[in-house]
Amino acid sequence: MDTALVRQWYSTHQRDLPWRAEGISAWQILTSEVMLQQTPVARVIPAWQAWCERWPDAHSLSKASLGEVLSQWNRLGYPRRAKNMHQTAQIVAKDYGGELPRDVEALETLPGIGTYTARAIACFAYGVPVPVVDTNVKRVVARVEDGDQAAGHWSVGFGLDRVDQVSATGSATDYCQTQRGLMELGALVCTARSPKCGQCPLQHSCRWKAEGYPEDPSVKPRVQARYEGSDRQVRGIILGWLRDNPESLERDTLESLWPQATQRMRAVESLVRDGLIQRDSRADGEERFSLSWQQPGRGE
Repeated sequence: MDTALVRQWYSTHQRDLPWRAEGISAWQILTSEVMLQQTPVARVIPAWQAWCERWPDAHSLSKASLGEVLSQWNRLGYPRRAKNMHQTAQIVAKDYGGELPRDVEALETLPGIGTYTARAIACFAYGVPVPVVDTNVKRVVARVEDGDQAAGHWSVGFGLDRVDQVSATGSATDYCQTQRGLMELGALVCTARSPKCGQCPLQHSCRWKAEGYPEDPSVKPRVQARYEGSDRQVRGIILGWLRDNPESLERDTLESLWPQATQRMRAVESLVRDGLIQRDSRADGEERFSLSWQQPGRGE
C-alpha cells in the first residue's frame, strides 16, 4: 500500500473536528474517543465541547459526583461510558498526576479503555507508532491489500499485525498520520456500503476493485436491535427522570414512568447493578432510587 498517498489525501480531505485542533490534550482526545463509541460524530461534537468546557482535565472530572457526570452525559446513550470516564479520571488524578499514561499496557488497565482506545490515545495524543485498528481501518486494508470485502474474519491480534505491516514505513510521525488517514478514508470514502471508489487515492492499486468487488458471503447486513419497548429504552427513561430531578425516585413515580412492572424493575435492577443509580432503603421499608450526588472523598 502506498501510505504516502493516504497521508497526502488525509492532509487535504480530513474533517475539521474540534478534538483534532492544536493544543488539545490527551485527556480531551480520550473524551472524544469514548463519546464516539456507539454515537455519531454530529451528536458528539456539541457534547464534547460542553463536557471539556466544564471538565477540561482528569483532575476537574475526578472531583465531580457521579450524578453530575451522568447529567452532563445526558442522552448520548450507553451511560456506563460516562461512569468509566469518571472512574478513570479518579485513577489518573490520583496515580498519574492528572496525565494519561503514554504506555499502551498502562492505558489498557484503566476502566473502559480497551485495545483500540489505548492505541488511539498512544498514537493520536502522544505520537507513539502503534497500529490503531477500528472497523474503518480494517476495511480499507482488507480491500486494498487482500481483496476482502470487510475483514470480518480478522482476529484482534491479526488485525494489529496486518495494519502494522502496512504502516511500518517512514518516521513515527508518518506512521501515526497513516493511522489517521486510513481511518478517515474508511469513514468517508471506503465505506461499508456504497464506497466512493472514484474518490479513493488507492483506487489504482486496490485488489478488491481489480477483482470486481467480490462479495464475502459471511458479511450480512447488520440488524439494529429495536429500541422502542426495549430494556434500553426503559433504562434511558429512568435515568432521564433522575437527571432532571435530583430528588429520590419514589415507587408511585417509578410506576408512572413505565407501565410493565417486570420490565421496569429489571431495568432498575440493571442500573443499580451497573452502579449508575443507587438504592435508598427507608425506615418504613420503602425503596427509593437516585443518582449519587455525593462528591468523591479524598483518595477516591
